Amino acid sequence: METLIAYFTAILIGILLGIMGGGGSILTIPVLVYLLHIEPVLATSYSLFIVGVSAFVASVHNYRNKLIDFKTAFVFSVPAFIGVFISRKWLLPALPNTLFFLNEQAVSKGVGIMILFTVIMFMAAISMIKNNVQEKHLNISKYKYPLILIEGILVGLITGIVGAGGGFLIVPALVVLTQMPVKTAIGTSLLIIAIKSLLGFFGDFSYLPINWYFLLLFSLFTAFGILCGIYLSKFIPSKNLKPAFGWFILIMSILIITKEYIEFKN
Repeated sequence: METLIAYFTAILIGILLGIMGGGGSILTIPVLVYLLHIEPVLATSYSLFIVGVSAFVASVHNYRNKLIDFKTAFVFSVPAFIGVFISRKWLLPALPNTLFFLNEQAVSKGVGIMILFTVIMFMAAISMIKNNVQEKHLNISKYKYPLILIEGILVGLITGIVGAGGGFLIVPALVVLTQMPVKTAIGTSLLIIAIKSLLGFFGDFSYLPINWYFLLLFSLFTAFGILCGIYLSKFIPSKNLKPAFGWFILIMSILIITKEYIEFKN
């Protein structure tokens, strides 16, 4: 029963991603960890693949509609991939299974990842609730390369550790640093997410067991959801949906951190 619910949730994740151009992937980790009981480190790896495939499917649609700036995608993707590679290859494996002790109780790597993930969820929720990235039609004359490179590395590190796409960080950065229209920023962001997530995932083969049957099936349901979301996006304005989804993510982040705290105390 839980597996069926998880696959249904995969479709929902895809629909949200197709409608809003992002945000749906923030649900992937909670579904994998709490619904399917997958260990957090492995769940972040699975999430990289699921998010990457989902973003790639959406990118094909955006390419056909000329909503991708390939120059910016390349400039951002290189440092982002470096950040993902560093965190997956060295940083995450180097973390001890017990991070530290709090009141004589051990805080494990898995718990630490979920706590960091709830912080990312909270930031994403606030970004969606404020919904303050406005449409711009400005001439792209100067690229702030140093800031783009720094932002790319930071987003890559976050993606590598918690398995989230980071679209809520990428889109505002692209609008501000390159002055591109927000729809193009969303399309470009999805391509960046696809590249860095998939490349980051393929660096995990050396030390993580991969259940390909489950992973491909879950990704297939998510991709189907994206196609549904792209169709529904013609009728549902994302600007109205994003704040509501932001409140949902905010509530989820509070529930997750509460659950982790209760389990830690017990």
